[in-house]
Amino acid sequence: MARDQAGLEVGRRRFLHPGPLRWLRASGWMVLLFVVFAIVYAGAQTVGNPLFSKGGHLLEVLEVAVICAAGLGLYAGIVRLAEGRWPEELSPRQAPADLAIGLVVGAAMLSVVVGGLYALGVYEISGPRPASAWGTIAMAIESGVMEELLMRAIVLRLLMRAFGIWPALVLQAALFGALHLANPNASATAAAAIAIEAGLMLAGFYLLTGRLWMSIGVHAAWNFTQGWVWGASVSGIPVVESWLVSKPKPGAPEFLSGGAFGPEASLPAMVVGTATAVLVLWLAWKKGNFKAKADTVQPSDASVPDTVG
Repeated sequence: MARDQAGLEVGRRRFLHPGPLRWLRASGWMVLLFVVFAIVYAGAQTVGNPLFSKGGHLLEVLEVAVICAAGLGLYAGIVRLAEGRWPEELSPRQAPADLAIGLVVGAAMLSVVVGGLYALGVYEISGPRPASAWGTIAMAIESGVMEELLMRAIVLRLLMRAFGIWPALVLQAALFGALHLANPNASATAAAAIAIEAGLMLAGFYLLTGRLWMSIGVHAAWNFTQGWVWGASVSGIPVVESWLVSKPKPGAPEFLSGGAFGPEASLPAMVVGTATAVLVLWLAWKKGNFKAKADTVQPSDASVPDTVG
């Protein structure tokens, strides 16, 4: 029994049961879920993105939160029906502590990055100034919840089920970076930076805990601190409402400052994000979460073949 409990729960019943072509079933299931929840994410963006650029009110932010909560509930229900389990990745018991830790870590990491840019002499910071935080809060909730659900609970988890941990880590990070190419002011360098510093780092927090909450907290706090606290562009999107204003100095080398894409494409972000990724991934490996939980046959699965596929 103890051996069966070791490892990360990535799904092993019903649609993901052991047997022929499980890699293909897991891959197809990943694509289907990705499409469904990309549509839910688009709904959250429809409400949240205008707030990010124009400000907003508490009621509008609550609308974004409700859409994201509905997305999490929909995911839980689908996983229960199709995979025969309640998702451990959304376990509510540890959610408050995981979120709190993630929020602190994400805010601290981004602040270290901006501090590094200022210390290197490539960023100028002005303010403070009066500014509404509601729009950036909406963006942080939307991106933190929905991107982590899509990239970690769906893409990373099911790629791990299909192909194992290393292909899953590399592919989900590459996809995460590539998706940011659609953002304003994006470049191949910026996409590569996002893939390495954020795609691997956020995956590490999910693998460490086996839950989404800490990675959601890190992601949301990173974006909020970058956008509202420091007033820097968030993944290429300029911020209108912010407490401080941070931007590259004229003539600053783009590889150091991140240029118009913002701090995420900068050298300090690469150093901080990659160092954190290495540490957290190492802790997850030490914990035994670089492997999936062992397959077991449940009474309700008696008709399912118990061969490895």
